[in-house]
Amino acid sequence: MTERGDIDEDAPIFAIAAAAELSGMHPQTLRQYDRLGLVVPERTQGGSRRYSLRHVEQLREVARLSSDGMSLPAIARLVTLEQRVHDLSRRVRDLEQQLAIERQSRPGARVFAAGATGSVVTLRHGTRVRRATEIVVWRPRHALSPDGGDDSAPGEGRPS
Repeated sequence: MTERGDIDEDAPIFAIAAAAELSGMHPQTLRQYDRLGLVVPERTQGGSRRYSLRHVEQLREVARLSSDGMSLPAIARLVTLEQRVHDLSRRVRDLEQQLAIERQSRPGARVFAAGATGSVVTLRHGTRVRRATEIVVWRPRHALSPDGGDDSAPGEGRPS
């Protein structure tokens, strides 16, 4: 089930006859698309095809693209890429959920500060850092002349 309580769009719930009716196709067309790898349904232990709502949408899309003149190999490539995007989107969603759970279970667990050398230092939550009063003076390697040019001797810095 999804968060909204709807039917999971990836749940394999439709037999081939129902999927064919929902997609407006003949069951033999669905079998052919399965053999070609265009829309590959899940299988039961007995080997029967089971289609999800997403499969039905894919079948409708394949029919539309085919009627628009797109070749079946091009449609197969498009379906493969769409499946990849779907899988990656699901993975991102799962990782975001894991991250949210981690953040909720350890709020403020990581605090960072800058060390005296400029390095990043990890601190425990609630640790107070002693203020440093050190001042770092930046000095350029070569002094600039008042006109904006380089005062370095010939052979140093920029070529003259």
